[in-house]
Amino acid sequence: MTGDERGATGVAFRRWLGGRGALWVGFVLAHGLVVWLNLEAPGLPMGDVTGVYRIWAENAAHGWLRMGIDAPWVYPILAFAPMSAALAFGEAYVAQTWLAIVVLLDAIAFSILIGRAALSRRRRLAAWWWLAFIALLGPIALGRIDAVTVPFAITGLLWAAGRPRVAATLLTIGAWVKVWPAALVAALVIAVRRRLEVVTVAVVLSIGILGVSLLAGSGMNAVGFIAEQAGRGLQIEAPAAVFWLWRIVAGAKDVTIVYDRDILTFQIAGPGAGTAAALTTPLMIVGVLVVVAFGIRAARRGAYLGRLLAPLSLAFVVVLMLANKVGSPQFVTWLAAPVVLGLVLRPSRFVVPAVLAAAIALFTQIIYPYWYGWLLIANPAFVFLLTAKVVLLVAVLVWALRAVWQAGSRRDGAPTIA
Repeated sequence: MTGDERGATGVAFRRWLGGRGALWVGFVLAHGLVVWLNLEAPGLPMGDVTGVYRIWAENAAHGWLRMGIDAPWVYPILAFAPMSAALAFGEAYVAQTWLAIVVLLDAIAFSILIGRAALSRRRRLAAWWWLAFIALLGPIALGRIDAVTVPFAITGLLWAAGRPRVAATLLTIGAWVKVWPAALVAALVIAVRRRLEVVTVAVVLSIGILGVSLLAGSGMNAVGFIAEQAGRGLQIEAPAAVFWLWRIVAGAKDVTIVYDRDILTFQIAGPGAGTAAALTTPLMIVGVLVVVAFGIRAARRGAYLGRLLAPLSLAFVVVLMLANKVGSPQFVTWLAAPVVLGLVLRPSRFVVPAVLAAAIALFTQIIYPYWYGWLLIANPAFVFLLTAKVVLLVAVLVWALRAVWQAGSRRDGAPTIA
C-alpha cells in the first residue's frame, strides 16, 4: 500500500469514527461489556434485580402483596412497571429481560441524542462521553431501577427548549419511577420561559398517577416512599458516613457496620450516626433551597436556557447525592443527564464536570460490586476511594453553582437545544 493509499484509508477511518455508524458500534460495545459484567462478574451485580425486584414482582403477579399498594414501599409506584416487565419471559430470565429493557431505553435516548440531521461535533462528543461513562461505571449503570430513569432524564433535558411539555412529561414519569428526576423538573421550571406549562403537566400527570394508585386501593401507601426513606439510617456509602468509616480505620471500638434486614442495606452504628442521618434531610432541604436561589437569581437576570439549565440541573442532582443518608452507588447514574446536556450545549465549558463525573464513575465501579467487601470492613484504601469520590462530588457542586451564578451575570449569546 502506497503512502497516498494509507493516507486515504486513515482519512476514511477518521470520517467513519465521526459518523453514526461508529457511535452505534460504540453503543453496542459499551452496553455489551456492561451486560456481560452484570451477568458474569463477581460481587452479584444483579442482586437487587434477581433477589429483590423479582420477589416484589412475583408477589404482585400471584396477588399476594403489591408493594406501594398493599404496603408502604421505598420507591414511587411507577417503579413497579419495569420490575413487572422483567418477568415477561419467566423467572429464569429476569436478569436478561431487565438488561434488555434498560438497553432498549438507552438506545431510544441515544438515537434522540445523535439525531437524524447532520451530526454536530457537540452531540458526537456528548454521545461518546455517555458511552465512556457507562463503561467506567460498570454493572451498576444498568443493573438498578435508577438505570430506567436515566434515558427519560436525558431525553427530557434535550427536549426542554423546543418541547417543554414533552420534557415535563418524561421527567415527571421518571420521578414516579425514582424520585431524583423531580430535581430536573425543578430546574426546568426555573430555566424555561414556558414554566406554567411545565408545572401544569407535572401536576396533572402526578395527580393522574396518584388517582390510579388510589383506585387500586393504595391509600397513603402511594406516597409511603417518603416516610420509608426518612426512616433509614446512615448507609456506609453515604457522604456523611466517611467520618465514621475513618474512625473505624483509626481503631474506634464504638463504631461498627451493621446490616439492616428491613431495608437490606449496610449502615453505620455508633455515637452520632443516628443524629447525622436525621440531619441529612434538613441539610438536603437547605441545599436545594440554595440551588433554587441561585437559579432564580440567574433567571431573573435574563440567563439563557443554554447557559442555565445544564449547570442548574447538575447542581440539583449533586446536592441530592451529597446530602443523602443512603448514598447508594447507583446514584452516580444521575450525573449522566446534566453532563450530556452540558456537552451538547457548551462542550468547552463542561469539560471539567465531564472529567470529574467520569472519575467518580470509575471510583464507584472499583468499590462496587467487585471489591465491596473491602469497604464493609473499612479497608483504608477503599475508605480513601470513597472519600475521594465525595471530594470530587463537592468539586462538581462548586463548579455547578459557580456556573449558575455566572449565567446570571452575563448576557452574551448562548446556543439553544436544536
